[in-house]
Amino acid sequence: MSTAKFQLGQTVMTRGAAAAFEEANEQPFGYIKRHVIGDWGELDEHDRQENEFSLSRNLRLLSAYTLTNGTRIWIITEADRSATTILLPEEY
Repeated sequence: MSTAKFQLGQTVMTRGAAAAFEEANEQPFGYIKRHVIGDWGELDEHDRQENEFSLSRNLRLLSAYTLTNGTRIWIITEADRSATTILLPEEY
């Protein structure tokens, strides 16, 4: 089993993301786990490499996933690792 690559800090979710999870009848925990172990989801190679660079330099981290109903979500961990936010891309 993979281990966490960084601290999440306080984990919060926007209202839009919460509604999306409810509509998809899903929970965020599996996506948070993927994010914290470095499974960045549906990012292109450039963004994956940027996350790997950011891991070693304590910069912001971004993952992107699609819920079962087709809704896209982002998970962003702040550079200081104080907070992780689950949101819809349009809420950024």
